[in-house]
Parts: sequence; C-alpha cells; structure tokens
Amino acid sequence: MARGERIAIGSIVVGMVVLAMKAVAWRLTGSAALFSDALETTVNVAAGVIALGALHVAAAPADANHPYGHDKAEFFAAVIEGVLIVVAALTIFLHAWQVWNDPRPLAHPFEGIGLNAAATLLNGGWSALLLRAGRRLNSPALIADGHHLLADVVTSCGVTLGVGLVVLTGFLPLDSLLAAATGVYVLLAGMRVISSSVGGLMDAAPPAGVIQRIRALVGESAAGALEAHDLRMRYAGRLTFLEFHLVVPGTMTVADSHAICDRIEATLKAEMSNLEITIHVEPEGAAKQHGVPVL
Repeated sequence: MARGERIAIGSIVVGMVVLAMKAVAWRLTGSAALFSDALETTVNVAAGVIALGALHVAAAPADANHPYGHDKAEFFAAVIEGVLIVVAALTIFLHAWQVWNDPRPLAHPFEGIGLNAAATLLNGGWSALLLRAGRRLNSPALIADGHHLLADVVTSCGVTLGVGLVVLTGFLPLDSLLAAATGVYVLLAGMRVISSSVGGLMDAAPPAGVIQRIRALVGESAAGALEAHDLRMRYAGRLTFLEFHLVVPGTMTVADSHAICDRIEATLKAEMSNLEITIHVEPEGAAKQHGVPVL
C-alpha cells in the first residue's frame, strides 16, 4: 500500500473520532453552532473515503487505455469533496435558520465546549500532517483534504469561542449567527477546492514561478543547441508534463543532439520530481528567435 493511501486511511480514522466527539458536544448542548461544526466533520470523513479511493486509482500504472497514467483521478476526488463541502454549508444555513426561529437555552455548555476544543486540537495536528505529506507527495487529494481540515480547525475555534460568549452573555440569537457565519466560511472553502481542482482537470499550467525556473534550467543545460521554443507545461496529480522544441545545428548528429536532450532531462529532474519530459529536436532553420536562449 502506497504512503498516500495509508495517510488517507489515517484521515478516515481521525475523522471518525473527531466526528464522535463533536456529535456528543452538539447533543449535550443543542447548539446550532456546534451542529454546524459536527456536520462539517461528517464531510471530512466522507472526503477521506473519497480521497482513499482516488489515491488507489491514481497509484495504478499506465496501461493501454491510459498511457499517461491515472493521476487525474485525484482531481475528480477533490471536486467531489468540494461539492460535499458546499452541500454541508447549505445544510448549516438551513439549521441556523430553524434555530433562529426557535432559540433555546444551551444545556451542559462547558462539557460541550471542552469536547469540541479537544476535537479541534486533534484536527489541527492532522491537518498539518496532511498538508505536509500532500506537498511532499504532490497529491491534490491529500492537499484538498488538508485544506478542508484546516478550514474546519478555523471554524471550530470560532465556534468554541462563540458558544462561550453565548453562555456568558445569555444572548441566544448569537448561536444561530455563529452557525450562519460558519456556513459562509465552509461555502467559500468548498468553492476554493472546486476551483483549484477544475484547473487540474482542464490541464492548467503550473505557477508562473515554476515555469520561469524550468525555462532558466533549459537555457543553462542546453549547451550545443541554438534555441528552445514552444515550451508548454501542465500538471496532472503528482505528475507534471513538459514539452518543447529544441533547435540544433543542421549538421549535428542524432547522437549529439540526443546527448543534449539527456543532459537537459537530467538537470530538470534533479530540480523537479515526477516530471515527464518530451523534447522535439529541430534543425536550425526552425528557429523562431523568440524562444529560450541557450547559454
């Protein structure tokens, strides 16, 4: 089992523990704000299951029907997770409206606040691990899960403080207002997850800084060539695809031009892992005079 899959299983286990703690906190108090927090954690568990399935599919090797591999499965999982987050936000709004129309005093508030705070600490530690592992493994599914948990931590902190204020002030409508504010934050988080994942499905390019660094490395390592042009990049899960045209002198042998390509590939892969490179070699007559200059 790949490391990413083991981490996804850990997310499911942690999510179920946190969900149980937050559900008890809500049942103890009857707070709409704590209900919203528990509902978001329900999405966390569902997202963990989806991420595990996506990582399992993405880990499958390339085959005849998928010669570029299965890595984009992670983007589908991240989009589904974003949709679930949006649905959770809408459900939170509905519950907040119901409690606004029928406010009730909170029962056992300190026990509920304590349980919610402990669950938040557990979530915070796990979200940091997910984000670190997701960046190291270049996994959109783990990164999306980590950001979702981080959003959960932020909202949980606000909810815990807010419920404490409800207890101290006795102002019951504040409970519904906190739930609604949590719903807004959750909704925005879901939209961000969907937006970033759709970019991967649409073959979006990596950040401009990454492209600029790649262009610089090509120029530094292509000694013997004349120019590199039509450089294009796209990312798909843990893989990043790069292709460009390399112009060489018309009299250069195939073996010499191939050696230049090998040198470029070795330099790029030393800088950036999981990089798939395609280089099209052309004679000097194909130069465009506006590509990457060779140093």
